[in-house]
Amino acid sequence: MIAPPRAAPGLDATPGLIALFCILWSSAFAVGKVALADCPPLLLLGLRFLVAALVLGGLCMALGRWRRLSRRDAGVLVLAGLLNNGLYLGLSFTGMTQVSSGFTAVIISANPLLTALLAGPVLGERLNRRKALGLVLGFIGVVVVLRSRIGGGHEAVAGTLLVLAGLFALTAGTLVYKRLPTASDLWQGTAIQLLAGSLALLPVALLTEDVGALHATPTFLWSFAYMVLGVSMGGYGLWYFILGRSSATEATALHFLMPPLGLMFGWLILGETVPLLDLVGIVPIAAGIWLVTR
Repeated sequence: MIAPPRAAPGLDATPGLIALFCILWSSAFAVGKVALADCPPLLLLGLRFLVAALVLGGLCMALGRWRRLSRRDAGVLVLAGLLNNGLYLGLSFTGMTQVSSGFTAVIISANPLLTALLAGPVLGERLNRRKALGLVLGFIGVVVVLRSRIGGGHEAVAGTLLVLAGLFALTAGTLVYKRLPTASDLWQGTAIQLLAGSLALLPVALLTEDVGALHATPTFLWSFAYMVLGVSMGGYGLWYFILGRSSATEATALHFLMPPLGLMFGWLILGETVPLLDLVGIVPIAAGIWLVTR
């Protein structure tokens, strides 16, 4: 499968794949929070990306799907990997040591707004009134949840700022992937981006974090396996698949599904409380998704 060209007619990925992506992506925060109890954030991510890159790259080679890339294509994939894996998740998971997983999912769900605002000048995508209204509604819902959590003193400001920085990195990575398409196979491109993220984070982790804080408990092992196989390989692969077959604005609008799903997984897996205002904020978020993606 070759990475598709920059432009795409619409969000034509099958509903089943979209649903699976949303479940994998939104559950990653709660499962990641579980793993953080037994491993520092940057070490956790560096190891996760490395294992996923080796497994996915090995499968790609074994199936004859690995091809030689130009320097330009390799450079684009490395840059996208640094933004989408290293910076986005490095900042988000570090911030998540101070804030809840559901709150992190809500902040990251603002990605469609930033992407839509920049997709016009960067990608030449047209933002019509219907999509603009949907994005505004989604943003209002996110703001309601943010006000509920920070105003109530439930979340740390420092952790919130780190997750917000991760949000900007994800938006930049999305635009880079759309603006600079490559000729790489989908599996190969994902493996290269994972490896780039790993090589960026592991040296920092070894210099700044306590390796002895890693505890290979059964809980850590299952959560780590889920993040490697389900999220880094499955979730990111599906994300690039969907992103390649739709506009950046339409694809990132799926992130508006993350608040309700992220809050649900935080409640189910971690027992995190869900304030009433969180539920109120989900209503405009759902309306925004419908307007942007229908």
